[in-house]
Amino acid sequence: MDKVCLNSDAVGDEEGESNVHVHVPVAPAVGMEFESYEDVYYFYNWYAKEQGFGIRVTNTWYRKTKERYRAKLSCSSAGFKKRTEANRPRPETRTGCPAMIKFRLMDSTRWRIIEVELDHNHLINPTSGKFYKSHKQVALGTKRTFHLDATAAQQVHKIRMFRTLIIDAEDDADEGKSPNPKGLYSNNQLKLKKGDAEAILNFFSHQQLADPDFFYVVDVNERGCFRNLFWADAKSRVAYSYFSDVVAIDTTCLNGAYEVPLVMFLGKNHHKQSILFGCGLLACESVESYTWLFRAWLTCILGRPPQVIITNQCGILQTVVADVFPRSTHCLCLFDIMQKVPEKLGTCVHYEAINAALSRAVYSSLRAEEFEATWEDMMKSSEIRGNKWLQSLYEERKRWAPVYLKEIFLAGIFSVQQSDAVSFFFHGYLDEQTSLKEFIEKYDQTLQTKRQLEALADLDSKSCSFAPKSRSYFELQVSKLYTSEILRMFEREVEGMFSCFNSRQINVDGPVMTYIVEEQVEVDGNHRGARDYEVCYNEAEMEVFCICGLFNIRGYLCRHALFILSQNGIKEIPAQYIVSRWRKDVKRSNVYDHNCGGIDISNPVHRYDHLYRQIVKVVEEGKKSHDHYRTALQAMENILRKLHIVTVEDPDKIMYKH
Repeated sequence: MDKVCLNSDAVGDEEGESNVHVHVPVAPAVGMEFESYEDVYYFYNWYAKEQGFGIRVTNTWYRKTKERYRAKLSCSSAGFKKRTEANRPRPETRTGCPAMIKFRLMDSTRWRIIEVELDHNHLINPTSGKFYKSHKQVALGTKRTFHLDATAAQQVHKIRMFRTLIIDAEDDADEGKSPNPKGLYSNNQLKLKKGDAEAILNFFSHQQLADPDFFYVVDVNERGCFRNLFWADAKSRVAYSYFSDVVAIDTTCLNGAYEVPLVMFLGKNHHKQSILFGCGLLACESVESYTWLFRAWLTCILGRPPQVIITNQCGILQTVVADVFPRSTHCLCLFDIMQKVPEKLGTCVHYEAINAALSRAVYSSLRAEEFEATWEDMMKSSEIRGNKWLQSLYEERKRWAPVYLKEIFLAGIFSVQQSDAVSFFFHGYLDEQTSLKEFIEKYDQTLQTKRQLEALADLDSKSCSFAPKSRSYFELQVSKLYTSEILRMFEREVEGMFSCFNSRQINVDGPVMTYIVEEQVEVDGNHRGARDYEVCYNEAEMEVFCICGLFNIRGYLCRHALFILSQNGIKEIPAQYIVSRWRKDVKRSNVYDHNCGGIDISNPVHRYDHLYRQIVKVVEEGKKSHDHYRTALQAMENILRKLHIVTVEDPDKIMYKH
């Protein structure tokens, strides 16, 4: 495929070369939002210049406070001039053109387009060279950007996603300012090397040509330079529809050591493989940048936030997650916290003892009281009594300590054992020396490799013949339902049932029976000892809960719960504990589903999107053979003839359903 570039006015690389061009990609549409009155005027004026007509303000509405709250911009040929008694009246140049936009102030903060008419009753020609008075404000060299919100679907009409359109730009480098380390530049723009901007736009263009459902958003600063980016392909969006329960946001590349300031939205598939839900590049770690990025991703996923979001320990991230994802549970990455222990406490004289006490509190506590007591004993050491990092951890303990997270389904993404490791998604493709251009070139290869591994795992799960290691009915039941990787993990719990050597009933409350299960576990290295686990079993509801909390943390029942079920004569795992996200028999489509429950055809954006998706299906069928092509072409010609004679109905009375 030849290289494609979005063409019009320049976006510069850091060296100041303006060799990449973009143009305003959309016509005015109902629902678009802008930061100011001037931004609306500038947008419509630029659109008019591109189309070959001028504009003027025809109406403005004011409140008693003299504040503007509504306005109308029209084609310069709108209306007619007043008749005069002059001897030589000027010739009439207006045609009563209906083309216009109406917009109003929403919540005293943003301006929204509420009515649009795009058709003119006169000829317009972008190449005529005719100069209009309004176009003085968009002459070459004007540096102006504005932010635009366009509703992508009915579910996201309340989400404020700021899509920035680049109007003009000059040099990408600010004289007299020194760049920050690696990919961050003055906290206001990405540090791009020569050719990076062109590579980014060509990448987006190629992706969208190959994948109509590829989603991307570009944010620029006041100079027209790239500040933040977000993108996700169709398969990432499809994957999210199946595995959206828990999402980890990886900001490792923003630590200043990487050339590429990458942010990744990650999850786990049915094989426990890492999957990508979207990527972003940020100019800096600020509330504004993260807010922009998270809102862009939220729009991409049609306003359906995950149940749980996992991030590293960062005050800015906590603020933004609470603002953008108020319904999601925010957890802190335990692996990231424990990785910082040597850095934060390594200088302590009694580091080994402190580290061992911290590990006991984190990994061995079954109850909150145990965690609190172990932590308190650890903090008695004079070396760490005033340690601010440990104090901040304790204050946020309910976000990261496993003992507090047992009621939250974490799908195995959250590490709860010392042996758990979190792998970097782009390992082998992205490191500290990888340039942005090189990363973009490797991006497709990385995703293709990851998806091939998923396909191979699918094949292995469906084709392999399983031989149970034990005679457990539970193992045989799960072998018919779960993928091979989850089955191997579940096998360890079935085998662990044999280390549960004793149980005793300690309480009965109606149908709920409480047991103590003793298990032989490893204690202090190679020594083994007995440990008690409390298990509650509700015979009427077929519910079982173990104090170890493995089901919510891993997504399958623990050995202690299986032991009690077996002891009570239950031969199959209750249906509520068979998690669909691990099943190998669920048919998962690779095609992105736009289903929004209904399309409001009074909205031109909805009309365009839906018709475009339908016509792409026709094209795919039509290319299969010569006969298919002729049939499709004839059908489209018939449709066009019918459209030319169709009577326009009242759009407010029509609602198209999928």
